[in-house]
Amino acid sequence: MIFVVTGITFLAALLIVMALAYGFSAAEGATGGRLTQLWNPVALGRPTRLRDRQKERAGQLLSDLGKFLPDAKGKQASRLPRMMIQAGFRRPESVLVFRGVKVLLILVAMGAVYFTGYYRENRLALLFAVAAGFVLPDLWLSRRIRLRKHRLRLSLADALDLLVICVEAGLGLDQAILRVAQELKVVHPELSEELRLVNLEMRVGKTRLDALRSLSSRTGVDDIKSLVAMLVQTDRFGTSVAQSLRVHSDTLRIKRRQRAEEAAAKTPVKMVPVLVFFIFPALLVVILGPAIITLVRQLIPMLNR
Repeated sequence: MIFVVTGITFLAALLIVMALAYGFSAAEGATGGRLTQLWNPVALGRPTRLRDRQKERAGQLLSDLGKFLPDAKGKQASRLPRMMIQAGFRRPESVLVFRGVKVLLILVAMGAVYFTGYYRENRLALLFAVAAGFVLPDLWLSRRIRLRKHRLRLSLADALDLLVICVEAGLGLDQAILRVAQELKVVHPELSEELRLVNLEMRVGKTRLDALRSLSSRTGVDDIKSLVAMLVQTDRFGTSVAQSLRVHSDTLRIKRRQRAEEAAAKTPVKMVPVLVFFIFPALLVVILGPAIITLVRQLIPMLNR
């Protein structure tokens, strides 16, 4: 009976995770859309509308679940929205959806512990299940932010080169930012989206400095913060934008090379625990093993006499 309940609980959790993954997955690519249009032009919009409805229902369900958690106070109240923005989730309901995922994981973990009967063997099992359901989404969000910052940091050098070319070709800084966003749409979609947001904010009435400061706070990347500070100083003192961008691009490439050298210098230190705990014992067994066996075979008959 326990195995049946365990299997049902596992299948229910698996179906919930698959439904959420399907609902929040990205829509079809351009190639798939074109092939669908060629195959059946009439039914082109049906899967997209169905997926949008599923996303809305899943988001509404998770938002309702997220309301069960108490609201954070003080600095924690602004920390989670800022982290969601840095992770790439800009919708207003994204915070409630994230909290709803926490509630859902807590319920699934508690249900798995309860229906398997593991809580009878370990009194702290339910507490560990609640802690795991509460902490795992935070770990996932932190990892997503770290990976997104890494991708933004790597794509910034290409964006700066294109920005220098556009400015030196005669475009203004606003038009150059829009052009770079269009060119990087396929290769670096995260940075392209951020630059398009900068252009949209300037269109709706924000000044260039405010839009650039918003870019700095949205991403949280140190290199982008230094770029924004350089552009702000350039606009304030009236210096050449193209020359400042070229100097900053060279400085950024030097920083990237220094980071690569630092990572290469850390490699021997990181290999020491692996060598000591995994490779050296195996070598000792292979090298000294036959000698130890030979000594034992020679010494045991002599001790028995």
